[in-house]
Amino acid sequence: MSRARVNPLPRIVSGMRPTGPLHLGHWEGVLKNWIELQKQHECYFFAADWHALTTHYQDPRELDTNTFELVTEWLAVGVDPEQATLFVQSWVPEHAELHLLLSMLTPLGWLERVPTYKEQQQELRDRELDTYGFLGYPVLMSADVLVYRARGVPVGQDQVAHLEVTREIARRFNFLYGRGGSFDEHLASGRARLGPKETRRLTEWAKQYRESGDQELWSRIERTLSQDPRLTSEEQVVLLAEARGSGRAILPEPTPLLTRSSRLPGTDGRKMSKSYDNAIALRDRRDVVTRKIQTMATDPARVRRTDPGEPSRCPVWKYHEAFSTADTRQWVEAGCRSAGIGCLDCKNRLLGHMLTELAPIWDRFDALQAHPDTVREVLASGSERARLEARATLEEVRDALGLAHPS
Repeated sequence: MSRARVNPLPRIVSGMRPTGPLHLGHWEGVLKNWIELQKQHECYFFAADWHALTTHYQDPRELDTNTFELVTEWLAVGVDPEQATLFVQSWVPEHAELHLLLSMLTPLGWLERVPTYKEQQQELRDRELDTYGFLGYPVLMSADVLVYRARGVPVGQDQVAHLEVTREIARRFNFLYGRGGSFDEHLASGRARLGPKETRRLTEWAKQYRESGDQELWSRIERTLSQDPRLTSEEQVVLLAEARGSGRAILPEPTPLLTRSSRLPGTDGRKMSKSYDNAIALRDRRDVVTRKIQTMATDPARVRRTDPGEPSRCPVWKYHEAFSTADTRQWVEAGCRSAGIGCLDCKNRLLGHMLTELAPIWDRFDALQAHPDTVREVLASGSERARLEARATLEEVRDALGLAHPS
């Protein structure tokens, strides 16, 4: 059986749906986090074009364009293909195969109870979402993560429920298919090496752990088995799985890496969203950004220029926190509270910092758009690397299910 390449860094998987231009909320809340993660982890970042079809299946005409522009924006802000693997979901068909196999063992109730299932049906009433694809979104997301055996997934609070479904699916798969054959052989040989007394003690600890969930007790079990020189590494893995009450971790359970929500509100003070028509797009240029900031909602208490305000109540203040220097923020706080500056003064000072930070991103975006083959080469190379990893996982999954391998 082939094996994927070894990387000592913990593996991270994350994706974005190509449904239109990214806005500054994505830059602040997601992409800056990706840029930091790629320095410390083995990262897989993908354009989730199949996921886009779960809500945009009726009109996919812009999907290919949106996908390439999405990745172009990633590269423009600093997501680095030398540090991370960038690819397109549909270019790695192993996602679809694992999605199919996992759907066979996923109870319907697990999907129906995901909070966003009902919420988005209410919010997107203009679309027909009574489809399996929309209901099965968490299973496809599970396949996206589990096919790379990711150890962590950066998610917002609203996506934690989806990732918990992924963890439950992995747990169920391992319980159903991670036993038998070599598992039983290693379990028997491991117990024989431990001897009856030590085996009884570990069995009792395992029983107590499964009943109580006591993490200190679990740590004791792990230390005891991992430090026993009599056991092979495979026997240690199998004995730990038995103690946990599961099978061999063919599909490891990923951990959620909670990311902070974007601090940037929309121009009307509400959550920034394309559907609210209040977003500042990442590719908006100087004149558009200037107009949107200068007409942005401010502290409602400042009806007149002479009225004092409170920065914490003003949507513009969040932009100062993201883009301005400490000196500028101090100037804004003092001037706003004393009515020493007007809202336009505040916004113009902000624009000086914003435009300076965004200008290099626009330049890189233009350069990449002028050379589209560069983006295609990044995606072709990244998708091939992703397929190598995904194929290795699928081999073990097919083995566990007793499926014949394609020649």
